[in-house]
Amino acid sequence: MPKKKLKGVVVSNKMQKTIVVKVESVKEHPKYKKRYKTQKKYKAHDEKGEYKVGDRVIIEECRPISKEKRWRAIQKIQKTKNKEQTAKSSS
Repeated sequence: MPKKKLKGVVVSNKMQKTIVVKVESVKEHPKYKKRYKTQKKYKAHDEKGEYKVGDRVIIEECRPISKEKRWRAIQKIQKTKNKEQTAKSSS
């Protein structure tokens, strides 16, 4: 069975070899058919510490690395523009 892959944005890289990735998705209510956004945060393994806050990344499912880490970052899609823009968007 192929491993699951998700796209998301790095929201934290304060832990050693770990990043927190926020993944957003759109769901539809089964009865009322209204679409709504949901978001979930995943802890992912970052061996080299190369991902920064604001980077768009692809994470892949893997074996359990720790109590909460079951994903690893495999590719950077888009880098952070600059520090000022990420500070404005987060506040």
